[in-house]
Amino acid sequence: MSDSEPEAMAEADGVPSTKLPPHLELRRTRVLCKVDAPDNTDTIQYSGAYASLGHENSLRFADFCKDFRVDITRISDDDMEFDVVGVDPSIANAFRRILLAELPIMAIEKVLIANNTSVVQDEVLAHRLGLIPIKVDPRLFDYLSENDTPNEKNTIVFKLHGSEFLKTSESLTSTSKPETYTSFTCSQDSMPEFAGNPIRVYPDIIISKLGFGQEIELEAHAVKGVGKTHAKWSPVATCWYRMLPEACLLPNLLSFGLAAFHVELMEEIEGEKADVLKQKCAAKVFEIEDLADGKKRATVARPRACTLCRECIRDGEDWEKAYILTLITIESTGAVPPEVLFTEAVKILEDKCERVISDLS
Repeated sequence: MSDSEPEAMAEADGVPSTKLPPHLELRRTRVLCKVDAPDNTDTIQYSGAYASLGHENSLRFADFCKDFRVDITRISDDDMEFDVVGVDPSIANAFRRILLAELPIMAIEKVLIANNTSVVQDEVLAHRLGLIPIKVDPRLFDYLSENDTPNEKNTIVFKLHGSEFLKTSESLTSTSKPETYTSFTCSQDSMPEFAGNPIRVYPDIIISKLGFGQEIELEAHAVKGVGKTHAKWSPVATCWYRMLPEACLLPNLLSFGLAAFHVELMEEIEGEKADVLKQKCAAKVFEIEDLADGKKRATVARPRACTLCRECIRDGEDWEKAYILTLITIESTGAVPPEVLFTEAVKILEDKCERVISDLS
């Protein structure tokens, strides 16, 4: 779709729409954080909510294309933080739930213990093995059903003898337990899809400390699953979202035009009031700026550090805080990179929407 197509679609709608008064626009686009509790937390989705004022409140595709954007603020091998602008918080919550419970990964499901003389009981040992992240692309594997035979397409087999944890195929057998209970036709290392992406476990995780004469020998089978079945298949350590706070004097926010997507002071706070504001904020959101005439004023230095403790508005009624966009943070367990997790979550949400449309039609 070209850049001009959304604008043409908006013109083709032919629905006149006027701007709302500032106080209604504030309630439509903000969640207000007051001294006692957040206010205006409901999302106004009804298209005719402001029909009497000549404002069309329906969601238009052209407006969505113009307003929506994703800004990545931090990304590493294991975690990612990004801003989502132009969507309802319920969409962010949908991504959070999908990331926690519906994205598949590989995790150890069956543990065949041949010998365990350590202080860790067999069932505890198996549980600990199941929670170890396995670094492999789960899209390369099939689900294993009750009627399927474990093979190289749906199962990863690991061997543990003493303190050595190795991936194995049917040809690599243990001395005390020669049967692997799988039907591998070839080693997974020889398959082309694993040539540039070898199967590995997350390093430096202590399973058990062995004393003199103690031994652990077992075989572990990892299969594909999702987090809603068991937490060991959840690909994220945690995933959450929050609303970016906007600190302002409420009357001046109305005259600002509601265009900012960051914390900003809409009126200068000078003198003693600036010192009081800085001292109240434990998160050090505000700083003092020295002016040329010997005065000083408060500025917003670290808007993302705000935890919405409401301490800065606890003693006054003229201060307000408002949430204006969504920050999503993904912390991966290490099995799959966070950017891949979010991409797959978008695909799952898209499939759900297509199923709903298909059922309705």
